[in-house]
Amino acid sequence: MPDRITGLWTQNCKPTLDAAQADLAMHELSIAMSLVDLASEEAERIQGRVIALHIKVGPLSGVFKDALLSSYEMASYDTFLQGSQLMIEDVPIVIYCPRCRAERTVGSMQLLCCSVCSAPASKIMSGKELELVSLEIES
Repeated sequence: MPDRITGLWTQNCKPTLDAAQADLAMHELSIAMSLVDLASEEAERIQGRVIALHIKVGPLSGVFKDALLSSYEMASYDTFLQGSQLMIEDVPIVIYCPRCRAERTVGSMQLLCCSVCSAPASKIMSGKELELVSLEIES
């Protein structure tokens, strides 16, 4: 059973995560709790039940997909959203290459260079997203 104060799963009052993992989990947990709050408000407003939340997450957002999915399950526990799904669309990193004068997808977030000419990126066009795109709600 989750501890609703910290959001961490505990057994015999001992956290199951080490300190570094707990810090990461708390970041995703706060995001998950915000998503639950937003979806709950909308579902209450239109008097419906949330089936799924659709979000976009880029690799430069600082959000770990698996941690967010796990945190969402904890955050939605014992709420109107319990049993709903969190659907995550991965957004690729796209940069603008000043040499090619074109947008290019990069394969690594450590190397933000053009995949064609290897010029350094002058601008990141996408990949930083953390966006609630839509809600599936049934009446």
